[in-house]
Amino acid sequence: MKAQLWRPSAARIAGSNMTQFAAHLQAQHGLTFDDYQALQRWSVDQPEVFWQAVWDFCDILASQTSPQILVDADKFPGARWFPKARLNFAENLLRERSDKIALVSRLENGQRRELSYAELYRQVSQLAAALRGMGIVRGDRVAGFMPNISETVVAMLATASIGAVWSSCSPDFGINGVMDRFGQIKPKLLFACDGYFYGGKSLDSLPRVAQIRAQIDSIEQLIIVPLNKTGAATPIDGALTWDEVLAGHPANEITFEQLPFDHPLYIMYSSGTTGVPKCIVHSAGGSLIQHLKEHRLHCDLKPDDVLFYYSTCCWMMWNWLISGLASGATLVLYDGSPFYPQPQSLIDMAEQENISIFGCGAKYLEALHKADVKPRQSHQLKSLKALLSTGSPLSDESFRYVYRDIKDDICLSSISGGTDILSCFVLGNPCLPVYEGEIQCIGLGMAVEIWNDQGEAVVGEKGEMVCRRPFPSAPIGFWNDPDNTKYRAAYFGNYPNIWCHGDYGEINQRGGIIIHGRSDAVLNPGGVRIGTAEIYRQVEKIDEVIDSVCIGQQHCGDVRVVLFVLLREGLQLDDALQQRIRHTIRSETTPRHVPAKIIAVSDIPRTISGKIVELAVRDVVHGKTVKNVDALANPEALKLFENLPELAS
Repeated sequence: MKAQLWRPSAARIAGSNMTQFAAHLQAQHGLTFDDYQALQRWSVDQPEVFWQAVWDFCDILASQTSPQILVDADKFPGARWFPKARLNFAENLLRERSDKIALVSRLENGQRRELSYAELYRQVSQLAAALRGMGIVRGDRVAGFMPNISETVVAMLATASIGAVWSSCSPDFGINGVMDRFGQIKPKLLFACDGYFYGGKSLDSLPRVAQIRAQIDSIEQLIIVPLNKTGAATPIDGALTWDEVLAGHPANEITFEQLPFDHPLYIMYSSGTTGVPKCIVHSAGGSLIQHLKEHRLHCDLKPDDVLFYYSTCCWMMWNWLISGLASGATLVLYDGSPFYPQPQSLIDMAEQENISIFGCGAKYLEALHKADVKPRQSHQLKSLKALLSTGSPLSDESFRYVYRDIKDDICLSSISGGTDILSCFVLGNPCLPVYEGEIQCIGLGMAVEIWNDQGEAVVGEKGEMVCRRPFPSAPIGFWNDPDNTKYRAAYFGNYPNIWCHGDYGEINQRGGIIIHGRSDAVLNPGGVRIGTAEIYRQVEKIDEVIDSVCIGQQHCGDVRVVLFVLLREGLQLDDALQQRIRHTIRSETTPRHVPAKIIAVSDIPRTISGKIVELAVRDVVHGKTVKNVDALANPEALKLFENLPELAS
């Protein structure tokens, strides 16, 4: 039985947006629900009433509403939401126009800037006018090779106000990684910074910016944001600076193009570790209504909140974070290493900025724990009410660490979804208790189930996570996939009309969810399916191990479990440590989970967004070529797994 770590107070429940939404449903529709699970079931069974209620409760701005909510509900993909509505995404994020702070932008080098909602509107107005003057129209692609700073937000909002489509990569991408993404979508205009800061270093982006412009012939204009003041590279011929562009256009009322609900807003990218990245197109209306639902109901985001998520502009959590403007909150942007100059640097920032909702990757919390950072002993964190974690499953040990060493009265919400849906399938709830190792609930309006090998919904058993009904933030499709062939193959190939997400997990009787890993990385020793996260949860308990990656190796007609570990500096993987790792895994799982081989390595390969690349490691171990190493933050680490003598027998 999982231990309960936190329960919200009666006052917190009563004051939550979730409770106010339930009151809205009672007032408008005479509906009452005994508990969250009953509300969630209703939201799935009555999607049209539910999503219209979200629209009304969140007061979405639109020049034209839609009497029809859902058309072709039996087609997935193919269902259409709010087909008659006309709205603009940027207008909904810029409805607040006061002197209240909208954005706090912080850099690793200590630079801090504020931008009010009024100033944000003014800059978007100027830039939108400039983009129109450059010939940008609805449907054009505008790309950002940008760090996480306020100018990136302004550029995205100006793009969206016109109805053009935004796509971004962070400046730590190599040239091939950028070309694999922007080269497919043919942007008409590129925003780029001259450099960025990371790990105490000032890094020059201009050589890669020049290459991008030279290699993508669709780019008609380049706008440079000067950030790296010490960069020695010469300016690029024909490029305009940010200040030049804004100075040429006075601030006026923005003309927000009124567009269909399913008009393209973003082009996102799959990780690309198994081939050229998929270009996933997301709609303005679907992104807006889903993010409003998640922010206000599941995160309890209110106008007086300060929202932060550690992310670069290549990860979907950046897009998710920026939608917080639609709730009138203050957003904190940070660009740089989360551990520079000290492991507790982001915790220092959380206290300085009075952050109330703090988001990060699960590996960040694990690293804080391993670094013995104990904010409860050094920080007040009086404003902090919620901590969000995603990117990989959060271990039981990390759950306990948060409540023991960060703050005991906090809603710790492990959330899971992805770039594919630009949102979450399963996430937090301010009105529910938190149990160690569990995601609190299935999202409202999301028909999520766990299916066994027979395609049957199961509770208390492991299986494939599926979504059996359409939802507004499902992609419009993939770029350059006119008949949806690639789109259908990616999510609907296993079960017709059913979204198969590729996660291996389980749902328990109380509605909590445990993610055991990606389905394509599931281990299968002796025919028994094991999620890699089941092993990582145990390895995290070993203080000597900083990081690890687990794969299944084909061996003697079966699959054997191989665990690679990154140890603390100066330590050796001796027999005693191997035995303790094996004992820890076996005592909490089964003999099948125990690795046949444990091997120490000096680095663990990850994507630029921080995710472990189990499939790439598995391919290298089996002598296969990894197709796209430019998606990795540290591609050189893959060489550590080549031709290992320990795996030859």
